[in-house]
Amino acid sequence: MKVVIVAEFYPRADDPVLGIWAHEQARAVQAMGVEVEVLVLHRIVPPAATPVLKRPGAALRMARHPRRLVLDGIPVTYVRYASPPKSRSYGSWGRWAARPLGRALRRLHRRFPFDVVHAHNAVPAGDAVLRAGVDVPLVISEHGADIFHTAPRHADGRAAIERVFGTAAAVLANSDGIARACRELGAQTARTVRLGTELPTRRTPREGPQRLVTLAHLAPRKRHADVLRALWVLRERRPHAEYLIIGDGPERKRLQRLARELGLEDRVEFAGQLPHAAALERARRCALLVMPSVDEAFGVAYIEAMAGWVPAIGARGEPGPAEIARAGDGIRLVAPGEVEELAATIDGLLADPAGLSELGERARRTAEEHFTWEACARATLAAYREAAAR
Repeated sequence: MKVVIVAEFYPRADDPVLGIWAHEQARAVQAMGVEVEVLVLHRIVPPAATPVLKRPGAALRMARHPRRLVLDGIPVTYVRYASPPKSRSYGSWGRWAARPLGRALRRLHRRFPFDVVHAHNAVPAGDAVLRAGVDVPLVISEHGADIFHTAPRHADGRAAIERVFGTAAAVLANSDGIARACRELGAQTARTVRLGTELPTRRTPREGPQRLVTLAHLAPRKRHADVLRALWVLRERRPHAEYLIIGDGPERKRLQRLARELGLEDRVEFAGQLPHAAALERARRCALLVMPSVDEAFGVAYIEAMAGWVPAIGARGEPGPAEIARAGDGIRLVAPGEVEELAATIDGLLADPAGLSELGERARRTAEEHFTWEACARATLAAYREAAAR
């Protein structure tokens, strides 16, 4: 079977961890015998947050990005397109990307006659595929952006999502909660396909018994500030607790300022964005992953930590953490935005090192039994075969 993957978020030369979950899923289905190629929607307009004086240089770097790379044996082509600012027009980006994507799909099909197109998210990728007019079954993976961002904020985006969901041969949601939301937007074929993690063969030595970590993009919804404030609440009970922040993003300066204001600067490390393997190695040296984020459709970081015997804390009421908690033990859920509850949960886990170690063992079992890339690949391949047979 031949499959072409279309994605907005996928590793790039200058950002090797962007959409790493999409690449890992592609590697997993490739290991099952599927022939895979990838087309990345590569927008060559700098984000609106880019300072005005830096925009020409940023645009030049984006335009100079290699058109083709081979990542872990998978050919990846970066399809360049331009579109208006995200805040006003994100729902229509599929229309802007459709023409160059259509050319790329037709050109690819001549030498690689693919059986299925697998698009990550309905907007812009799935919408662009439909507008490109390629007569091949379409499978959509829904990761939450359509549900939490596009549908409620962009009327044209909601219409595009409903059209894509109604047309797709299969919609693969990363949690049961997201599958329900997809069905509410017209995805009668929605099913849950959990993402996965690789399983290390041994525990990584811990850097310290009270070292917390968050592995995530530095954005407001990830709630790093809540962890900093919880650490301040515990300043007397846990004076030796430390906090490692892996990742980068627009919230970095604000979080660094907050750490200084709370007197925590010497106990918080901003590691920045690290290569994926290095990020996992550092995260798995910590005692506890703490990521009380909201709008969390799944959260691969939780299961990546749990696979390394590191328990996790997530936010109650979010589809992803709820999915993981239903599968097995190893994650604790707290009310979003409740710093005192978060602090008490952290304190209770750190107060019992033996119990925390046992919770780590249960976390590992949960990841091993329910969240492997092999299991994800089997479910994805079944969806491909069903779609191709329609």
